[in-house]
Amino acid sequence: MIEGSVSANGMASSSYPLSAAGVGAAPERDDALVRAVVHAVEVTGAHTGSVFLLSGDHRSLVVAASCGTPPSLLSGWRRIPVNSRMPVAEACRSGRMVHLAGAEETMRRFPQLSIALPYPFGSASVPVRAGERTFGAIAVVWTPRPDGTGLSRAQRGQLRSAADRLGTALAGLRARGTLGEYDERTAPVLVPLPSAPAIRVGLFDWNLDTGALTADDELCAIFGIAPRAFDGRAATLAAYIEPADLPGFGSAARAAVEEGHLLAHRLRILDGRGGHRVVELWGRVPESPDDSEASCHLVGAVLDSGSGMAAVAAIERLADGFFALSPDGRLAYANHSLEDLLRVRQDELLGRRPWDILPWLADPVYEDRYRAAAVSQQPVSFLVRRPPDEWLVFSLHPGAQGMTGWASRVRQPVPAGTGPGAPVTEEGPPISSAPPPAAPRVGSLYRVLTLGSALTAAATADEVFDAVAEQLLPAFGGQKLAIAVVEEQRLHLLAQRGYSKRFLARFEGTPLHARLPVTDALTSGVPLFVESREQLRESYPGLMVGHTNSWAFLPLIASNHPVGACILGFDDIHRFPDEERGVLTALGGLIGQALERARLYDAEFALARGLQDALLPHRLPTLPGLHVTGRYLPGTRGMDIGGDWYDVIPTGDEVALIVGDVEGHNVPAAAAMGQLRSAMRAFIAAGHRPSDVVAGTNRLHMDLDPVLLASCCYAQFHPRSGIVRIVRAGHLPPLLRLPDGHTKILDVPGGPLLGIDATARFPESELRLAPGSVLALYTDGLIERRDSDIGSDVERLRGSLARLGGGGLDELADGLLRDACHVSPDRADDIALLLTEYAPPR
Repeated sequence: MIEGSVSANGMASSSYPLSAAGVGAAPERDDALVRAVVHAVEVTGAHTGSVFLLSGDHRSLVVAASCGTPPSLLSGWRRIPVNSRMPVAEACRSGRMVHLAGAEETMRRFPQLSIALPYPFGSASVPVRAGERTFGAIAVVWTPRPDGTGLSRAQRGQLRSAADRLGTALAGLRARGTLGEYDERTAPVLVPLPSAPAIRVGLFDWNLDTGALTADDELCAIFGIAPRAFDGRAATLAAYIEPADLPGFGSAARAAVEEGHLLAHRLRILDGRGGHRVVELWGRVPESPDDSEASCHLVGAVLDSGSGMAAVAAIERLADGFFALSPDGRLAYANHSLEDLLRVRQDELLGRRPWDILPWLADPVYEDRYRAAAVSQQPVSFLVRRPPDEWLVFSLHPGAQGMTGWASRVRQPVPAGTGPGAPVTEEGPPISSAPPPAAPRVGSLYRVLTLGSALTAAATADEVFDAVAEQLLPAFGGQKLAIAVVEEQRLHLLAQRGYSKRFLARFEGTPLHARLPVTDALTSGVPLFVESREQLRESYPGLMVGHTNSWAFLPLIASNHPVGACILGFDDIHRFPDEERGVLTALGGLIGQALERARLYDAEFALARGLQDALLPHRLPTLPGLHVTGRYLPGTRGMDIGGDWYDVIPTGDEVALIVGDVEGHNVPAAAAMGQLRSAMRAFIAAGHRPSDVVAGTNRLHMDLDPVLLASCCYAQFHPRSGIVRIVRAGHLPPLLRLPDGHTKILDVPGGPLLGIDATARFPESELRLAPGSVLALYTDGLIERRDSDIGSDVERLRGSLARLGGGGLDELADGLLRDACHVSPDRADDIALLLTEYAPPR
């Protein structure tokens, strides 16, 4: 792991972080990241800050630098999908700050995040941008304030400024070609929170023969002397030392010089108020080719730990266990009483996480208690059961530099049924026997929640694949994904990303009894994780592996039978820890259920669309003097079929042009549409006038006791004369594009909807079209737009007809559909469109 450092004032140190390859490969970038994350924490008063940068494929946000709480604490969130419902991802996508004052606002706006991190905290995420380019985002986390407010306006402005400066710096590096590549394999720069030094160190060079002593400013400050006032004499410093300590110190210094060994001595320094404090003096004889000169010199340091040594000595005398944890949860200090309490030697504890070395602390609930204290920065006390039946109480007190804790035996009865991790109040152990839930690691839980939510919204099998690809690949760092489905006991590819066709061709049409990794995983129902090519070749000799180095073969099981398989591939060797294997296994179950549901939907959808297609004209007639084209586009949401239709019916010298819409999106709507279409055809074939055709259709619709209402627009065109007669029944007005490109709305009078009044009259309007004119009949799905009135929607369509009408009729129809889909990408209504161009022979 790459590590950076900051000095006491928060500025980056001059030494660059080390990596496996030597000195950091991108020092300018690392310096910019350190400055940004430290400044973001300082101006907001946060206890944690992180910089996320976009990966090379722009699918993931990866932790590039972290100040305070390390990324390892929030395991699984080192890499976040850009399209996920996370504040930092939303800030990156939207280009706006996401400010969450506390737990209540977080729950309201990001409920899945609150479930995965059920702790009180406030957060802000701001994009890192330069011009139109987005590099990533900065996120900070703070302890929520009692009044529920978050960052002030000034703090939010300073946070934006920090992000903007970082964006400018990264853009400059990119322009010079020194930004470097950043992906999941690049270790983040970890920066401790700025703090005052706990120990002061002063340096000296002392000539024992002359008494001359060279001291730095820090050593003068330790002795309480202004640096400019120090005269360079050892006797001057001696006046500040407890007189009783001077003879022993002088003897130890001479012995060190004469015998050439290390000097280590404690001294008491007078504080000027009648008291003193203890410092440590360390010195050595410097090496020199001139032995005579070296023999009278000591160089070394004076260490002033303040009250630290006294505090440590006091803690060591206590019967309770005391300890200190670093920000990533590792034990940095443990007194001897803790050794006795935990029954583990101190050297086995230090540098390790307690739950990693003590089996009875391995329950996830204990790590969750630690995580709760670290994220919320609030004290947490809880019970721990040490086998066979002894209870301990642990108390954690978080701070900017880590966490202090104490542990003790519980000396009063613990209620029967109390679970591990149960909270402890000032009054003692809980009176309730219900234990808190044992939470899995938060990153793992969030992955399950996020993919589950995406799969819930996926209706078709293709949408299931897209959801899996968008969530699974960036979350686990994979580069390749394939999903195959089971049909007639064979595997068939549904969709894939990243794999070569040659690799997947080996699996296409494979019977389930074949001995391949994907079929073995599917028939056994147990995921297969392959971490290297050698492992795959050893188990499956002769199998082509391509350029992939690791694989996860996940069986997709639903209703106790196999529905397919998911193959996740990694370009680099990928290790699958137990937790990751468990998460992928759980996700395989979710994907299997969603895929089975989606395939059933696809089958029913195909049947429903087939029924509707049968009710629509398969081809339009070729007519002299007219060019006609029609389009039907189903709604983007829901499986149900609709009642939109269009028709073109030649009648001798004339042609009938019809567009209609039955309310609803179900089989009854399609049935009513079929009845109306047949009725209109019958009345037209009988030679009725346009107004009588619509009136007769309305009466027939009423006689059939309609439950659904319908609208239609009927135009009867005479190609030789260019005359068109139009009748509307509760339908939108047709549009006309003139030969010169101008368009207008034909606001012709109309009657009511079909199915309201059996005696209703439907007025007939007549107009003559000029050669080259285009008549447009359509249903409301073409113009519908949320939060807009129908008049402005029709006007918008008129503008599109004018703008797009320079090419052929088919090109015009496709352009109008594209505009409609762009304005309402999630529209629920179907679209029917009929365009007729008057093109008489010359």
